[in-house]
Amino acid sequence: MPIVIDRNIPAYSILSKERIFVMTQERAQMQDIRPIEIALLNLMPTKVETETQFMRLLSNSPLQVNITLIHTETYRSKNTEAEYLDRFYQPFESIKHKHFDGMIVTGAPVEDLDFSDVAYWDELKRIFDFTSTNVTSTIFICWGAMAALHYFYGIEKYPLSRKLFGVFTHRKVHFETPDPLMRGVSDEFHMCHSRHSAVREKDIAKDERLKILATSNRAGAPIVTNLDHSRVFVLGHMEYDRDTLKKEYERDLAKGLPIDKPFCYFLDKECTKINMNWSSTANLFYNNWLNFVYQTTPYEFKD
Repeated sequence: MPIVIDRNIPAYSILSKERIFVMTQERAQMQDIRPIEIALLNLMPTKVETETQFMRLLSNSPLQVNITLIHTETYRSKNTEAEYLDRFYQPFESIKHKHFDGMIVTGAPVEDLDFSDVAYWDELKRIFDFTSTNVTSTIFICWGAMAALHYFYGIEKYPLSRKLFGVFTHRKVHFETPDPLMRGVSDEFHMCHSRHSAVREKDIAKDERLKILATSNRAGAPIVTNLDHSRVFVLGHMEYDRDTLKKEYERDLAKGLPIDKPFCYFLDKECTKINMNWSSTANLFYNNWLNFVYQTTPYEFKD
């Protein structure tokens, strides 16, 4: 089954060229099925790139997925034309009465700021509250995960002496009853990270309301959930394209910023060949999540 998006949004033509089944909203209205409703709060300045990455993952399942793109009103991205946001995105105020099967809150390049100093922090807190009442399950990504862990559980983030940057090995945590989000994931898997801050695994482990699904010697606890999976925290980036870390590396070099080569990413000294070993885990994880919300949410939402 397809993902349903506006035919004019850049992701439509990109995914169509990749032979991913995308459907226009007009055609979707003719389908007599219950689609999954997913909201994407995109806090990244690279709106098109980020939205396409997540749409690619959400399209790789047998379920029809409707996507609602959301932007903050208290801060408008300087890297995205206002016309683009007005055309394809909705402000939170216009969707706050709706219910969603799932929601994704992306990361944001504001790690060096205290949470309260982020321009849209008060609005983000209202959105966090919304996820508790109007969304079956929300995935919080990278800084979004750190912000949500702080807001809901009081867990602090700490600056890193050096940017955690590259592709890192992770180990799945085994439970007596296998976790539905990690079903089929190999004991050892890989994920991208690109961040200047971290939350401490020991702080998460102390909170009995949280469950660590994977660990890493270098990247800490990269996948965490609360007990009913209504909140899922992914500290890394499963959604990254093959060349995303390469672009970030070249960008930081051009700006003269201190940056190491991304760890375990390039296959050659010239930094031209890339070892993409995280995409299968990404597709499986998001399929597991979509299947979870599909089975958990009732056919019709009720207050």
